[in-house]
Amino acid sequence: MTQKRFIITTAQINPTVGDVVGNANLIRRVRDEAPPHSNLIIFPELILTGYPPEDLLFSESFLKHTEDHLQKLIDESRGRATAMLITAPFYDPVNRALYNAAHLVHDGKIIGTTLKYHLPNYGVFDEQRYFTPGPLPQPLSFMGIKLGVMICEDMWFPDVAEHLAQKHADILIVSNASPYEAQKHAIRLQHARLRATKTGLPLIFVNQFGGQDDLIFDGASFMMDGTGRVILQSEEFAQEFQDLTFSWSGDETSGRWLIATEDRFPIHSETDALYLACMIGLRDYIRKNKIDHVYLGLSGGIDSAVVAAIAVDALGADKVRAVMMPSPFTSHESIKDAESCAQNLGISLETRPLHTMLESFEKIIPEADGLAHENLQARIRGTILMTLANQTNGMVLSTGNKSEIAVGYSTLYGDMCGGYNPIKDVYKTQVYNLANWRNAHKPEHGLGPSKEIIPESILTKAPTAELRAHQKDQDSLPAYEDLDQILMGLIEEDLSVEDIVSEGFDRAMVEKVAKLVKASEHKRRQSPPGPKISSRAFARERRYPITNGFSDLPVDLGNKKR
Repeated sequence: MTQKRFIITTAQINPTVGDVVGNANLIRRVRDEAPPHSNLIIFPELILTGYPPEDLLFSESFLKHTEDHLQKLIDESRGRATAMLITAPFYDPVNRALYNAAHLVHDGKIIGTTLKYHLPNYGVFDEQRYFTPGPLPQPLSFMGIKLGVMICEDMWFPDVAEHLAQKHADILIVSNASPYEAQKHAIRLQHARLRATKTGLPLIFVNQFGGQDDLIFDGASFMMDGTGRVILQSEEFAQEFQDLTFSWSGDETSGRWLIATEDRFPIHSETDALYLACMIGLRDYIRKNKIDHVYLGLSGGIDSAVVAAIAVDALGADKVRAVMMPSPFTSHESIKDAESCAQNLGISLETRPLHTMLESFEKIIPEADGLAHENLQARIRGTILMTLANQTNGMVLSTGNKSEIAVGYSTLYGDMCGGYNPIKDVYKTQVYNLANWRNAHKPEHGLGPSKEIIPESILTKAPTAELRAHQKDQDSLPAYEDLDQILMGLIEEDLSVEDIVSEGFDRAMVEKVAKLVKASEHKRRQSPPGPKISSRAFARERRYPITNGFSDLPVDLGNKKR
């Protein structure tokens, strides 16, 4: 019986799209800090360009830039014992085709390349716009081991893994840029288990970590044995490296690879993960775009309190500046709640009353009343925040939740102002879940205080925009418990009004919500980006025309322009 060992290092790291130099340096740091006994380092999908590079792939200079830095990494590998699986775009001049490729780099050359076979073209993915599908891949041989390399989507179908197994692959390796959404990790495990158990091969899943505009990559890399048992689970929402030791059990002609490493990080609860996704999304958006600090309007309400908490956890209290902008309709309780929240978070809070500016506008536009007068207040607040941010090289955070954004309960050029919205894809009921969770927990890798943040009075008072006397959200909208269920049916599940009514909801209520959702598309097109945490966010995944003549409803009520 012979014994052989093969050590693989998984690199769950955080690249930046387009920063080829920075990403190459990140690869170098991993390479240089990996254990000297490591035989192979596995990087996430398109690590050299970052994922998704989108229309950068149409730029010949960008592709040439990427190719040049890949070649530098190849040249630097000469004389090194450790191989690297580096993923990058690959242009084949013979076929005049661009491929999503994984290159096995060792000792100054590429010793094997796998081309992505399945190109996703749904949800947030648009790879058929850029890439040509490759053939079913062959295993890549290294140190007497046949590595069955799959690139992300290739794991979600049985044909690639089965083909690799038929070609006598010893280990399945999956290089991924798989974005986060609630329940996504369980779905990944389900597909991976099907591939492992069908082939009887161990499977290594290496995923990217970090935020890229609206996409959040949760990492959560894992390893399964040939029975589908998870024997290694990497941390979620963090950079992490794992060294996996494979030992050969058998003789020269038969046997199998056994994994000696067993390290499991717990998978976060849904609310915990949702908070971390929003936090990481904001942190990376600010860091990667080189923004110094953020402003937000702190109103004394639940949404702005949660956004302030996320911002402090993501950036630190010194990078967050809050502004209270009371109008004649702002209650004393809201002012005290904003002050308490800011004090709990350790952030500065300045007060900029609206009264004088509002009076000036009322003189200029004396006919402004009702909804127009309410929106005027919101737009004055937006102007104040944007001006302060411009003056200090900062960025405004908007604070509208998904429920409000869905039905247009927001003001264009008012509370929708901002460069990023950490809770854009978070329903109102989920906002309350986040608030209660944050009061009881400090998030991992969070920079905020370890104590209760959001005052109980904010959690218990009725939601209100305070733009007119005695205003409550439920004057205009259904109760959020009902509204959010209806919206999830319309948006995430794409159900019809009849489908939702059949579940027991009042027809008039459902029809009203559906009409508001349709009429508010123009607003959503003008809203800032925010982290995607659901299966269908208002961004890449849900693309409805603004001018839209289709309806399965009675005569359209329309929606007043806010």
